[in-house]
Amino acid sequence: MITWLIALPVVAVVFAVTRLLLHRSGRTALRWVVAADALLLVGAAALLALALSDGSAQAATTTAAAQGSGSGSAALIGAAISVAGASIGASIAVAYTGAAALAALSERPELFGRAMVIVGLAEGIAIYGLVVAIILIGKA
Repeated sequence: MITWLIALPVVAVVFAVTRLLLHRSGRTALRWVVAADALLLVGAAALLALALSDGSAQAATTTAAAQGSGSGSAALIGAAISVAGASIGASIAVAYTGAAALAALSERPELFGRAMVIVGLAEGIAIYGLVVAIILIGKA
């Protein structure tokens, strides 16, 4: 698991450099982009080989050591991802439904109750992510 966390910034830097090179014009920029993509492919293959070899080494260790270090941290990372993803999704949903609700209320104020129900349903997405995170933390 730690291998992926170390390699993620490297992948992000290579992606950022590739995006900057795309703004340049000419054949040299195309060559640099192809070289960066090849470097990213080789790095991903090396990372995959390292991760696969690390997994077999962990399987040979005792069950107590593997459970204490690997599954707890993976559950906590999964909980963080579920809360973050659900919160971002809920914010996007509330932005669109809230704007539509305000537009509808400006024309017909009697639609207030229906509009707030729709906005509340959009906010429920964040609650679902929180419930998933609580379940994952309970299993950690």
